[in-house]
Amino acid sequence: MKKKVLIIVPALIVLGVAAVVKLIAVHNGLAAQCDAVSAQWARVDAALDGRAELIPSLMEAVKEAAPHEDPLFEKLEKARSALAGAHAPQDRVKANDRLSGALARLLVVTENYPQLRKSRNFLRLLDEIAASENRIAIERRKYNEILEHYNAQIQIFPDNVVASIYGFRRNDAYFRTDGADGGAKVQF
Repeated sequence: MKKKVLIIVPALIVLGVAAVVKLIAVHNGLAAQCDAVSAQWARVDAALDGRAELIPSLMEAVKEAAPHEDPLFEKLEKARSALAGAHAPQDRVKANDRLSGALARLLVVTENYPQLRKSRNFLRLLDEIAASENRIAIERRKYNEILEHYNAQIQIFPDNVVASIYGFRRNDAYFRTDGADGGAKVQF
């Protein structure tokens, strides 16, 4: 009996230590993934802000050629303000969709004004908007990938147990990538 106890007790201690080490490793891994999601969100956020900063200049360039498009300018400014006022990722995603749609409508309207296509300032702004759209697309794709990995990880055993113990929750602040997000497509 003593021999069994001498074998079982150390084995239980080893299993207990292994379980604690695994728990710590899973917790640290999930925490690192949360940090990666936050860091990538910051890059997305910066790209969104970069595009939003270009819009007033673009509106001014278009206003010179199309001053009677005031309702469109108002919608674009409201959408830009909504993006600036949104703080949570889900709210920023929705505000971005709205801004992208308003920007796309503005760009469609500019096709009715051939004099704009001759303006160097307007063409430079279009290039900058196109570049910012590309940055947004790249950063949001990376963000969605990191977020998908995190969300998948917290559903796998034993990570799901650790996630529920420590309060790691699913994050659904995804950008849609099905083309239905109203993203402005800048083409020449």
